[in-house]
Formats: sequence, C-alpha cells, structure tokens
Amino acid sequence: MPYKITLIPGDGIGPEVTRAAVRIVEATGLKFEWESFQAGAEAYEKYHEYIPKELIESVERTHVALKGPVTTPVGGGFSSINVALRKKFDLFANFRPISNLPHIPTRYPDVDLIIVRENTESLYSGLEHEVVPGVVESLKIITEKASTRIAKFAFEYARKNGRKKVHAIHKANIMKLSDGLFLRCARNVAKDFPEVTYAEHIVDNTCMQLVMNPYQYDILVMENLYGDIISDLCAAFVGGLGFVPSANLGEHCAIFEAVHGSAPDIAGKNLANPTAVIRSAQLMLRHLGELEAEAKIKNALERVYRTKEKLTRDVGGSAGTSEFADSVIEAMEQGT
Repeated sequence: MPYKITLIPGDGIGPEVTRAAVRIVEATGLKFEWESFQAGAEAYEKYHEYIPKELIESVERTHVALKGPVTTPVGGGFSSINVALRKKFDLFANFRPISNLPHIPTRYPDVDLIIVRENTESLYSGLEHEVVPGVVESLKIITEKASTRIAKFAFEYARKNGRKKVHAIHKANIMKLSDGLFLRCARNVAKDFPEVTYAEHIVDNTCMQLVMNPYQYDILVMENLYGDIISDLCAAFVGGLGFVPSANLGEHCAIFEAVHGSAPDIAGKNLANPTAVIRSAQLMLRHLGELEAEAKIKNALERVYRTKEKLTRDVGGSAGTSEFADSVIEAMEQGT
C-alpha cells in the first residue's frame, strides 16, 4: 500500500524545493500518494482562508505532511501558518537535529546536536493584545502538562537512541514562576532516566557556551521562544538554515518542514538549494519506519556534497535545483 502524505508546497521557492524532495523520496522505490494543498496568501486568494479546511482534513486523514516554506508577514498581515498548524494538530515537539554535511565550511566540524523545543505555548504562541493605545501585553503561558510532555519526549529520545545527556534551558533566575515550573517538570522526569545525565543552563549563558564549544551539549530541551532562537543559532554551526531539517510531532500527526525562508527574489529561477526539505523528508521516512530508505537518501546526499560541481550555486557549485535533485537520485541508484 502506498503512503498517503499531505504536501504543502508553500510559496516563493517552496514549490521548487518540495518538488525536488518529492522526486528523491519517490526514487527510494517506496510508493506515495500526495495530497497537495496551498497555505498562506496564495490559499487565501483561492479559498478565502489562510489554512483551507481541505488541508486540515487531509492532515487528519494522512497524519503526515511534508511542508515547504510559507512567507509570514512581519509586523502585520496574517498570523504564522507554522504556529497555526502546530496549535491545530497539537504538534507539541519541534525536533531539530543539527549535523554537518561534507564540503560546507564551518567553524565546527562533526557537530551532533538535537534541539527539542516545546511547540505549543510560551511567548511564541502569539497571545497578545493592546491594553490601551501605546501599551501592548504579550502572555507567556507555561503549564505542567506541556513542560512534562516535552521533557519526557527529550529523555525518551535519549534512551532510545543512546544519547547520554539532556540540558534543560531556562531563565528561571528571573522568571521564577514560569521557567521555574518548566524546570521542576524536567527534574521530575529526569528521575526516571538515571542513565541519562541531566543538567540545566540559563538561556543567555547557553548561547555563549554554544558559540564557545557546541560539543559540550547533546540534547537541549527548552520552551518555545528559546527553542526558536537557539535552533537558528545552532544552524550556523552547519552552514545555516538551508541545511537543517525540522519535524513537528504530536500524538496523532506529524509535519516535516524546511525552516528557512521562502526567498521570493529567486523563486522560479531553479536556483534554490533543496537540502533542508530533503533532510526533513529523511525525518519523515524515519517517522514512517522506513529506515533503509532514509539511509539511502542520507548516503546519497553526503556523496553529492563531496562533489563540488554537483552542488547549487549558494555553496560554490553550478547546479540548479532540479539538477541537484538529479545528482542525488543518481547517487542513490549507484549506491555508496
């Protein structure tokens, strides 16, 4: 039976990079049925909804989605599509592995970090209102349920995958009630995982420590806003957001997405690097239990990155988006 997957191509370069990822995933030999839907401004023009009900129904039916970048207006316009989807499907865990690819020059080789971010609450949820003209209030909500759930996710992943250490990242020295609750939940969960070393770092110190020595960390678990900031910081260790995958995971649904922007200035020019969406598709295959297919793409992608002329222009090559996908598929066919 083919896997039924909801596809959200996104806008800007989204359709190009998701098309490349779809071709590569299908080249594994697995069978897929893709249900494609727009979201954001383009969806509004067609459906008068930023997230069409047909898209919602598709994810409820397939339980898995692959998503390209969707432009989020800054300082106005519609709310983040990413945040709305995470809330709608209770995708409580944002899982972002940080690892290097060959050929990409960075200050830190062989980085291997996991960022686990609580995805449903804290300041990032966008709960804000105008108190009086000139005064705006944003609400930071932290609950025992969400904090315990994300801590369990981090520790269970560590146990299952042989990870040795989990750091809880916080600002409880100042926000003693909200971040204090987050820490108490993490400490309680840590007691059930004695084989995993547990530690705590204040978020600002964490940023400094990461820049000085990212190798001291293994898994970092944190609330929503801190996770948004720190995961982007860690992406710099491996070349930037264009090389980092992301998974939004819940009890019943999962959405896998590139976290970089939609780059409308190069849209439709066959210039975009599809690596982040390809690596997100690898996470999707792992989620589906297709570990052999995931490894096939991983090995082929690394093989292509060892051959400079087959890379896209942003990393010193001359290939376009589709040509890059061709090279990965060819490497898959040749094996490693």
